Amino acid sequence: MSEKKVGKNAPKAASPAPRSKIGRKTPPTKSADGVVLLTGGNPQIAKGYGNAPVQQYIAAMPGWKSDLGKRLDRLVVKTVPGVEKAVKWNSPFYGVEKDVWFLSFHCMTKYVKVAFFRGAQFSPLPPGTSKQPDVRYLDIYETDELDEAQFMDWVKQASELPGEKM
Repeated sequence: MSEKKVGKNAPKAASPAPRSKIGRKTPPTKSADGVVLLTGGNPQIAKGYGNAPVQQYIAAMPGWKSDLGKRLDRLVVKTVPGVEKAVKWNSPFYGVEKDVWFLSFHCMTKYVKVAFFRGAQFSPLPPGTSKQPDVRYLDIYETDELDEAQFMDWVKQASELPGEKM
C-alpha cells in the first residue's frame, strides 16, 4: 500500500495550461464628435469647471440621452440661476458654490441616472434608493415622461439644503 504525501513533501501539481486569448479587445466606442464613451455610453470628459465642460459632456451623450441632458441642464439653470457647474468623474455636477454639489447625472446603458445628494430629505422622495442613506436617484428611460414640475421642485429643494463637498 502506498502512502499519500502531503505538505511540503507532496509532489507539485502540474501548472494549468496558459489560457489563450479569445478575440481582441473591442475598441472604445466614440460619440459623433469623437469623445470616448465608457460603459453604458457615458462620455469620458476631462475634469473641468464651468459651463463649457458640462456642455461638452451633454453634446457627447449618445442618442436620445443628449436631448435629455440638454433638458435637465436647462431645467436646473432655470430653477437655480447662477448655478455652479463642473464635470468630475465623467459626470456633470451642479451646486450653489464651487466644490459643493447638490445634483449630478450619469449615462447608464438604458437610462440616465440623476443623483440628488440630499434627496432623502425631499418631500416627496425621488423614487430610487441608494446604499448611501442621504442619496436618492431618479432613473429616466427613453420612453419616460419627465415631470418637469416635480423635477424642478426637487432641484429647488436640493439647492436649499447643504450640498455635498467633493
